[in-house]
Amino acid sequence: MTLGAFSISLSVKDIKASKHFYETLGFSVFAGDMDKKYLIMKNGNALIGLFEGMFENNILTFNPGWDENAKPLDTFDDVRTIQKHLKSSGILLKSEANETTSGPASCVVLDPDGNAILIDQHV
Repeated sequence: MTLGAFSISLSVKDIKASKHFYETLGFSVFAGDMDKKYLIMKNGNALIGLFEGMFENNILTFNPGWDENAKPLDTFDDVRTIQKHLKSSGILLKSEANETTSGPASCVVLDPDGNAILIDQHV
């Protein structure tokens, strides 16, 4: 099973302060909108999403169908295929993709320690 591009989505208190901090670590803005209080920052293949006021805890994020540059992949495991595998393995989902659709969709699972894992397909 291939989950796609990986990033961590951080819940931040001050998007400007966080942007400055991660720029100091060598990250640069890759995508997002400061006015909407979210940025995607990149350093090499490392991706960090900064989100002010959008969710409570940090989230591990995977993007099936994308590489680290948000470019579509020729082949990938669809989120619904990944979801079916998780469910057949006995893993409970916090939210599910509609398995009768195709294209963009997402599902969320919690690891044994309660950390959220978002599988967010954009293609």
